[in-house]
Amino acid sequence: MFDSIAASYDKLNHIMSLDVDKIWRRHALKYIVDGTPQNILDVACGTGDSTIAAAKAAAEGSKVIGVDISEGMMALVEGKAVEAGVADRITTEVGDGENLRFEDGSFDRVTCAFGIRNFENKEKGLSEFHRVLKPGGKVVILELSVPQNRILRWLYDLYFMHVLPWIGGKISGDKTAYKYLPSSVHTFPPPEEFCSMMRNAGFSSVSSKTLTFGLCHLFIGIR
Repeated sequence: MFDSIAASYDKLNHIMSLDVDKIWRRHALKYIVDGTPQNILDVACGTGDSTIAAAKAAAEGSKVIGVDISEGMMALVEGKAVEAGVADRITTEVGDGENLRFEDGSFDRVTCAFGIRNFENKEKGLSEFHRVLKPGGKVVILELSVPQNRILRWLYDLYFMHVLPWIGGKISGDKTAYKYLPSSVHTFPPPEEFCSMMRNAGFSSVSSKTLTFGLCHLFIGIR
């Protein structure tokens, strides 16, 4: 599915979020980079927006690896990294976030932006994030969420369940994909439940931050 919408994915993302997703990514960067050389893993990196942002913000000597299961999405990352001037800091590879190939304790940070809701087994994915982090390392996860305010929820459902699939279908040619995307947000665990899942995976000092009236949540945990 993601292979089929890869070519139009970035354009649609920014149009339909009114570029608010860029603000969310910048907010997450505050918890990803720390001014020292770091090894950063971006899981479910898609077309590389967060991968490239981390590479641009990280200190000299940092390395960022982007991993995604969709070859179609990954095919776009290299060109974007060259255009952004950070190709020398980024490595990409096709891989499964639930079965990472990296050794234990390989990374200072693991990040996942708007991807973990698509994992078949989120608990396994979180355990893998924990395993590949160094002791004291940090996981930073951004995920879309459903606002709790009744009026906002009504507007959200109107837009994401009806308007978005129509726009997405017209531009990408794949209406089914843009029906799946909002439905996947509705089935994602509530913030409290997801924080509990993170703790069960071994993370400590777990916290969540509500962004833009509950349209997005930022989750942070320490290895």
